[in-house]
Amino acid sequence: MTVAPAAPSEARQLPGLEADRQERIDLDVIGMHCAGCVRSVERALAEVPGVAGATVNLATEKAGVVLAAPVEPAALVEAVRGAGYDAALPHRGRSAAQEAAERRGRRLADLRGRRVQLAVAAVLSAGVVGLAYGDPAPRWSGFLQLVLALPVFVWVGAIFHRSALRAARHGAATMDTLVSLGASVAFVYSVVAVVLLPGQATYFDVSALIVTLIAVGKYLELSARGRAGEAIEALAGLQPSVAHLLRRAGAPEDAPATEPWDVAAEELRPGDLVLVRPGERLPADGEVAAGDSAVDEAMVTGEPVPVEKRAGDGVTGGTVNGGAPLTVRLTRTGEATLLAGILRLVERAQQEKAPVERLADRVAGVFVPAILAVALLTFAGWMLSGHGFTAAMIPAVAVLVIACPCALGLATPVAVMVASGRGAELGLLIRGGETLERIHAVRAVMLDKTGTLTAGRPQVVRVEPLGGADPAAALRLAAAVERSSEHPLARAVVEAVEGEVPVASDVRIEPGRGVAGTVEGSRVQVGSPRWLGIDVAQAGEGTDTHVGVAVDGMPVLLLRIADPVRADARAGVQRLRSLGLHVVLASGDRNATARSVAAAVGIDDVHAELSPAGKAELVAEVRRARGPVAMVGDGVNDAPALAAADAGIAVGSGTGVALSTADVTLVHGDVGAVADAIALSRATLRVIRQNLAWAFAYNLVLIPLAMVDAIPPVLAALAMAFSSVSVVANALRLRRLPRAASS
Repeated sequence: MTVAPAAPSEARQLPGLEADRQERIDLDVIGMHCAGCVRSVERALAEVPGVAGATVNLATEKAGVVLAAPVEPAALVEAVRGAGYDAALPHRGRSAAQEAAERRGRRLADLRGRRVQLAVAAVLSAGVVGLAYGDPAPRWSGFLQLVLALPVFVWVGAIFHRSALRAARHGAATMDTLVSLGASVAFVYSVVAVVLLPGQATYFDVSALIVTLIAVGKYLELSARGRAGEAIEALAGLQPSVAHLLRRAGAPEDAPATEPWDVAAEELRPGDLVLVRPGERLPADGEVAAGDSAVDEAMVTGEPVPVEKRAGDGVTGGTVNGGAPLTVRLTRTGEATLLAGILRLVERAQQEKAPVERLADRVAGVFVPAILAVALLTFAGWMLSGHGFTAAMIPAVAVLVIACPCALGLATPVAVMVASGRGAELGLLIRGGETLERIHAVRAVMLDKTGTLTAGRPQVVRVEPLGGADPAAALRLAAAVERSSEHPLARAVVEAVEGEVPVASDVRIEPGRGVAGTVEGSRVQVGSPRWLGIDVAQAGEGTDTHVGVAVDGMPVLLLRIADPVRADARAGVQRLRSLGLHVVLASGDRNATARSVAAAVGIDDVHAELSPAGKAELVAEVRRARGPVAMVGDGVNDAPALAAADAGIAVGSGTGVALSTADVTLVHGDVGAVADAIALSRATLRVIRQNLAWAFAYNLVLIPLAMVDAIPPVLAALAMAFSSVSVVANALRLRRLPRAASS
């Protein structure tokens, strides 16, 4: 069991966190365009009685609402609609793959519609510009510009006008308010000039180009945000939509075999028996009931080599069956599968905000009203200095258009979104933006031994024949009598045998000694070497456990059983060191065993025979000496240290409590992936800082230039569109982040 750590200065809680007891409802929010929209929706949701807090993400267009008391979901939807946006609850009973396909379909349909609008707007705007900047034209030129600009202003600009009106009805202002107001001022003034003030200059070109250029920016932004979410869609696409059902759960085992029939994957239930043909993906998690095949588990393990599977072996939904059919009895289906858990965690990670993002949201919340005030002051200043209405209007419109809280609002969530997706591709389930912001500062990594650096279960590491015995034949006999025992050492003996294990009879436990039974007419004893008269002094020093085997009273084998070091552990430790991290081994095992494992993986700083509280105390000591600490573990005894660390990292299958509470879960268990997590965190924070610096610098430099009429409104629109797209493009670089290399 692991516990999600908070900041070191905060009081830490062990399993049973209050946050985990709070109910959460997710919503799809439709119609948001900027950070001001995010603030409006968050305020509306927070005002609903019973809501403890709400987090809205512009990049994913989702809201996560934490409840302190029961709340009807319809009340949340109405609150969002009351703020001027639309909302919908996620579809119940639909698979993650179906929801991802629907989101992708909606986005592609939206992009197609916008492409048509942009094509029309581009042609009409070009005509307006040609008339405005061509040779002097007769009076009807103004009317023709009005005719050409009207569809651009009304039809293409409707998305901005509707959003601005919704916000105004609720006493708010958003980025769309600035765009709509700027385009409307130029358009309305030009209409008045054409109808009532013949000979006056018109600015239909300004109005049309503002709408067109910003619509282009919105299109590119939407397209880039879609690419940022492709990792989620790729993961969801691993879940097949159809399964070949052989027998429903609860049917008699001896029921006659039938031809498989196809059912929707979401209809599967635990206990169902399904057929998985060669080359197909498994529809859910389960256990092989019949068949022998190689399964590509790269999705889970990151390893490209397929794993041989036979009866009794576990398999994971979304992995690919090899060259032979498998009959699989399902154990977890629907939302309980590993793949569904991964998807939930990645989606939640993309919704949760980093502290730096919450700061940006607060700034954006006052930004739009401030820009409106600056635009009014600009207009007033030009008028008071003796300039006419037209001369004062142009810089005021430029100020409205150039201001870009979109870039500010997108700077962090898009980076977190891309990083979460890239982390999932690397086998890292990262809890959210706050984790990414916190883990980048880690300077030391504490590693548990059992299950982290070692396999986590005893295995036979050496078979020593005695008296000329056939080791393979003797090991089969030993496995036959051990098969009836649940002792970890007994399981290690059984797992060491390749092929079929014979059946033993008259099996009897000898307390404190071992087990004995009859196998193929021979009396077989397995247990303490002393019981069997085997001298282990010649075996040399070591930390292995010795198990003897005797057949008909004659010693035939000496087995060495140990928890072996993971094949990837040494390389993983080297990858951590390549990032300049100090690596510590913290174990509750014997000193000799801990030091043996540390020597095998290349760790010098070893602390053994630690109690769970002792591990937590060691975290504090390492923090004082080295700085922020990440703790990597997999068991209940690691919980205090995981809670005390600056970042808790769970090793394991990524299911159960680890998935729901860990800051980071290593899906395939390689400790070297901790280096990937830290490298990804550092790169993400670097991108976020670059994006925020650009967003602030852009406004700081260009708004004053717009106030003094150094930037015309058309260039202001172009600059604003470029600003939003640039922060998204910068974040997309994280998709190409390589694995952390070992030194």
